[in-house]
Formats: sequence, structure tokens, C-alpha cells
Amino acid sequence: MEFIRVTEENLEKEHICCAISSNKDCQVVSKKRWLSKRFQEGLVFLKANVRGKCFIEYLPAEHAFAPVKADGYMYINCLWVAGQYKGQGYSSQLLEACIDDSRKKGCKGLAILSADKKRPYLADPKYLRYKGFQTADTAGPHFELMYLPFAEGADVPRFREQVKNPQIDKKGFVLYHTEQCPFTAKYVPLIEKMAADKAIPFETILLETAEQAQAAPAAVTSYCLFYDGKFLTNEILSEKKFEKIASEVYDKMV
Repeated sequence: MEFIRVTEENLEKEHICCAISSNKDCQVVSKKRWLSKRFQEGLVFLKANVRGKCFIEYLPAEHAFAPVKADGYMYINCLWVAGQYKGQGYSSQLLEACIDDSRKKGCKGLAILSADKKRPYLADPKYLRYKGFQTADTAGPHFELMYLPFAEGADVPRFREQVKNPQIDKKGFVLYHTEQCPFTAKYVPLIEKMAADKAIPFETILLETAEQAQAAPAAVTSYCLFYDGKFLTNEILSEKKFEKIASEVYDKMV
């Protein structure tokens, strides 16, 4: 399999794996805009030369859109190999490329967000442990920060304190999100419209910088939904799924 590194120079012509659609699609526009800003911060997007999900995305943890303290580490935003490409060693090849690159850059190791078990939009902890990753820290309600140190005695990454028990001082639904995941560009406006049509209190907060994301109230920043101050989910919701959640927690839902 040939792998291609997406850069500022080839960004416009390369397919970015997540959103299989035209370059004019809102998901592609949003993701490529986000990538363009991150390349100067050291982000690497390495993908298989296919029109499908087979890629790894990482950057120095100091610039990660994640509430972690992991100075000197490389932070993996996403390692995604779709079902049709599984079992062919591509995950291992992508991860090894990240490890080799991070070692050459003098990093202490790798860090990545996971959970107590396999959950939507999070790295599979079982796979990570198989590859030598360990749990560095935990945050409510089920998040785990996992790491792969390159040397014995390396500093252990940590979550920032505010995400240990995720909660906010706001009423109604509050959705924090970034442009890191292209699916938010499609689904966030749909949920906003549904909430407006049904007069459900709903606020969206777009995290546009690493500083804002590192100060976020929950371990996941790409998509994080709260209701009356309590964390609900990091799963990017369709209209149907949001309607189900809203009907369970908001008594004015029709």
C-alpha cells in the first residue's frame, strides 16, 4: 500500500478520507480549513492512497485540541482504518510511521484518547494495549488517556484537572465542538435547527484554537454534549439520535 502525506501543497487535490464527497462539500471544506491551520503547528496527516478511511493524524501535544498535559509527546488525533482495509496490517504500518517520525523529532512518546472499552469516535483500548500503550490517566465518565513512552522513566501524560469530573454551569443543551472531525460540519447545524424548531434550549460553542480546546470541560473536544451542566455524550449525533436523547432529558420535547 502506498501512503501519502497530506501537506499544504497537496491539500486541495488530496482526498482526506473521512468525508467521501466533493471538495465543495461542507465537511471537506471544514476539515481542510482546520488542517491548513494545523500544518504550521506540526500536524501530520498520513493516508493510504485510497478513497476511504485509512489514515493517521497527529501533532505535538502542546498544540493538540485536547485538555491534556503531555509536553514533549506526540498526540494522535485519529487512527482510522475502515473495515474494508482491516486485517491487512495498515493500522500497524500507519502507527509505526508515526512512531518513527516522532522518535526522529525527539518526542518522549505518543499519547491518544481512548476509553474503558471500545466506544464511538474513540481509539480502541484493546488494540492500543496490544501495541504496548498503557493507561496514563482517567477522566469522567469513562475516558482514558493512553500513552506509549519511548524511554523508561518518561514523564506520564495527564488530563487537565477540569475534565476529571466534566460539568459546566449552563442550563439546557450545550455542545462544544471543533472542525477537527468533518462530520460536525454536517450534523451540528442539523441538530441546531431541530432544537430551534422545537424551542429546545440549545447552545453551540466552537473551539477554534488549541488554547480553547485545552480549557474545554470534557476530555473530548471534537464533539461534546452537555445538558443542564452534566456530560451526556461525545458521539456525533444524527437528528434521530438527538431526538431520542432530548425526549429522555427534556420534558418539552414533542
